Amino acid sequence: MKTLKMNHQKAVSGFDDVAVTKLRNASRGNQDFFYAMLSSNKEGLGPSQVAEKRKMFGLNEIQHEKAPAWYVQLFQAFLNPFIAVLMSLAVISFIMDVWLVKTPERDYKTVIVVGLMVVLSSLLRFWQEYSSNRAAEQLKSMVKTTVNVLRKIGGRKEIDIKNIVPGDVIFLSAGDMIPADIRIIQSKDLFVSQAMLTGESLPLEKNGELIPDADHKSPLELDNICFMGTNVLSGTATAIVVTTGNLTYFGSIGKAITGKRAETSFDKGVNKVSWLLIRFMLVMVPLIFLLNGLSKGDWFEALLFGIAVAVGLTPEMLPMIVTANLAKGAKNMSKRKVIVKRLNAIQNIGAMDVLCTDKTGTLTMDKIILERHLNVFGEEDDEVLKWAYFNSFHQTGLKNLLDLAVLEHVELHDYLKVEEDYLKVDEIPFDFQRRRMSVILEQKNGKQLLICKGAVEEMLDLCSHAFDPGEDRRLHIEKDGIVPMDETMRNTVLRISRKLNADGLRVLLVAIKEHEERPANYTVGDEQNMILTGFIGFLDPAKPSAKPAIEGLQKLGVSIKVLTGDNDIVTRKICRDVGIPFQQVLLGNELEQMNDEELSARLAETSIFAKLSPIQKSRIVKLLQLKGHTVGFMGDGINNAAALRDADVGISVDTAVDIAKESADIILLEKDLMVLRTGVIYGRRTFGNIIKYIKMTASSNFGNMFSMLGASAFLPFLPMLPIHLLIQNLLYDISQISIPWDRMDEDFLEKPQKWDAAGISRFMMYIGPISSIFDYATFAVLFFVFKANAPEHQTLFQTGWFVEGLLSQTLIVHLIRTRKIPFIQSWATTPVVASTTLIMLVGIAIPFSPFAGILKLQALPLTYFPWLIGILTGYCLLTQYVKTLFIKKFNQWL
Repeated sequence: MKTLKMNHQKAVSGFDDVAVTKLRNASRGNQDFFYAMLSSNKEGLGPSQVAEKRKMFGLNEIQHEKAPAWYVQLFQAFLNPFIAVLMSLAVISFIMDVWLVKTPERDYKTVIVVGLMVVLSSLLRFWQEYSSNRAAEQLKSMVKTTVNVLRKIGGRKEIDIKNIVPGDVIFLSAGDMIPADIRIIQSKDLFVSQAMLTGESLPLEKNGELIPDADHKSPLELDNICFMGTNVLSGTATAIVVTTGNLTYFGSIGKAITGKRAETSFDKGVNKVSWLLIRFMLVMVPLIFLLNGLSKGDWFEALLFGIAVAVGLTPEMLPMIVTANLAKGAKNMSKRKVIVKRLNAIQNIGAMDVLCTDKTGTLTMDKIILERHLNVFGEEDDEVLKWAYFNSFHQTGLKNLLDLAVLEHVELHDYLKVEEDYLKVDEIPFDFQRRRMSVILEQKNGKQLLICKGAVEEMLDLCSHAFDPGEDRRLHIEKDGIVPMDETMRNTVLRISRKLNADGLRVLLVAIKEHEERPANYTVGDEQNMILTGFIGFLDPAKPSAKPAIEGLQKLGVSIKVLTGDNDIVTRKICRDVGIPFQQVLLGNELEQMNDEELSARLAETSIFAKLSPIQKSRIVKLLQLKGHTVGFMGDGINNAAALRDADVGISVDTAVDIAKESADIILLEKDLMVLRTGVIYGRRTFGNIIKYIKMTASSNFGNMFSMLGASAFLPFLPMLPIHLLIQNLLYDISQISIPWDRMDEDFLEKPQKWDAAGISRFMMYIGPISSIFDYATFAVLFFVFKANAPEHQTLFQTGWFVEGLLSQTLIVHLIRTRKIPFIQSWATTPVVASTTLIMLVGIAIPFSPFAGILKLQALPLTYFPWLIGILTGYCLLTQYVKTLFIKKFNQWL
């Protein structure tokens, strides 16, 4: 197996080595050290320093991929193997029919027909992709982001984030985006969301304390370092910029995903099928050319006929039919709030058999809620919620996500008379050493109530008693019994806490202590001998729509794997809630110890991969592809950009960061897996209609060539003129234009569909020769019954075969489009029935029309038509019989 080589350091973190060293040095150093390291000081940088650093490090901008210019997209629309073959044939035809021929005899028909096919197909593809890329560009936010910076001249001021440099001193407050990778100098109640980088839904506490063992930690685990692109949720901080632009964590991911994209399942499939048909043509055309040249002696006529056969053998409508199908799919999907940036992604989404998805915001609501409020015995108790509500409501400053989740229970506000009966007299704010905060409220009776909430271990050490709620779980005021916090009670609390943690909840304890009236000068020393009331547990819950959507995808044969930066405990809980089965979990540090062979062997049985770095997500995607899977990846954070780009189909949402939207092939306007399920069905329907055209055309052409070989060998004239072949081909292709509007049988939509060049080749071998049997029957009728057996009667022969060939080719559409019995068990859509019927009528009418003479055709005797009906009926019956045998033998049709 090909080894995906990765630098160990980058595999762990995704960082540039120089940036890692800088961040670790800044993290373990004191203020004097990092100011000196970054050539800065407390007053900020001077103008000359800023200019010098900008010259050295450039603007604070990320390298990223943009849609190519329109003329590049237009050129790329013409890059296709079939387009190349058709253009080659057009050039040869131009030389043979126009350039080497005298003016009156010049024939532009082949050049015009082939040129028209090329232009229509390429322009349709260009327009669809160009308009989709423009729509995606318009989704990007146009808001200019600024940062509050301290400079020696001018003091504190707001500047564009692209103008900051390493060594700049900046100020942060709630709502700010971190503008670069920074080291915190000092902070107050600073909470940062790193969900877009790591997938962790809960906010992280950051502070300015130095970390002596920083060299032994991943940069993402350093509590005094914040990263570009993350957000301040609450608190304030002063910080110094360590790295900017492409040297940031964000930037290292940006660099990793620019450049040439890997070939997707669609690209590989189309190329395999294209070269199969091209190889077939390269064998058959010279053979027919030689047979005609040797048997008839007219080599120039044989060459013209060979070119016409080459055009006939080339499914010249394939690029156009593929593009029309994909464009129709894209239009349908846009009505379902899905923007398709790259048309090929529609087929890839239908072929997808593994969907790798991020957890946060995709499977979860991306919103912290208060999931449980339990007493010390682990039972739901509204009394605990009451104390938590008092604490969160009365604390000053910005509320963090956990406080906001508690305050969602607004129904308590009036019932408890939070403001009327309780007067806040003091507060002991949160800090990182204590990991708790307290508010002190004065009650109507004059007594003061200290209400404290915080981390389990720290709180437990400070509680001497606990409330015993008895049988009453309703809201009431201090009627619970009080029991001592002995070893048994302590073990009970720790056991319940561990159980809640195992369910993926972030757990805090709530305790109270009553004081007689006293001066409001409370300190940390007052937070002791408290009475424990119970637990509050928080969770980013699963989306209600996730479970039915995942069931729907699994029924469609798509297995789901969760690739997240978040911890495995939370991920297990969410996967259980949404119905993703799992036997084992692989963590990022375990992945790091495995080579590609070992990891590849574990992929099939593992559904959850947690604590992953962006590079590890990408590695899993690539290994799944090497095992033959068509892989979709869904995510919206910076940490998903590389995997989005490497997947066969990258799926993001319009609220995603720009770098994720640029890497994606499909953008959902709603963050909902149900929309994705619809996309899978559209993808399969689109692919089914493409494969119908390929199999119809390939088998039909294969049969025609057998007929041509036989006819060329025994007839004293050409079985059909080059112009007849071109007209027949053009009419047949026009009848195919309606295929994008056809439906697919339900059983086809139920499993992933992939390109299978061997299957197409097998289909050609079995189905193609059937038409030859009835072509030879037609030859026999024309040769022996209607005596069209000499060069002077060749027009009758050619007309008879022209009509029979066109009608049999068009009828086969209805036989091949379904594995069921056509017209009895399965009807095509109205556009397909209408177009095929129209082309059959046109084919019958042409020999009787004024154009017959120009096209060297003649009116057929009416006695020919009963023979024609008999031949076509026999053809349909035999094809249906062989179809039944084929399905029984290979368990496959389309």
